[in-house]
Amino acid sequence: MPNFENAADERIIGPERLPAELLDVKALAQLGSFSTRHARRLADAGKMPAPIRFGGLVRWRRRDIEQWIADGCPPVRHVKGGAR
Repeated sequence: MPNFENAADERIIGPERLPAELLDVKALAQLGSFSTRHARRLADAGKMPAPIRFGGLVRWRRRDIEQWIADGCPPVRHVKGGAR
């Protein structure tokens, strides 16, 4: 049975404890060592894993981005009509 006295402490996960599973554009840029503007350009061009959208919020899965970087940052989406 869980100890509810410490339940609040267990729910709070800050940057010191565990890495966030979903990254905002600033965290994505820091992880990839590029600017936030470049991160948005890569996402819009389909050159990186697609984000998850929650209304107006845009987030990327950390594991998808880490795998994409480990694979050498290959384009994810192919544009019809040839390469751009």
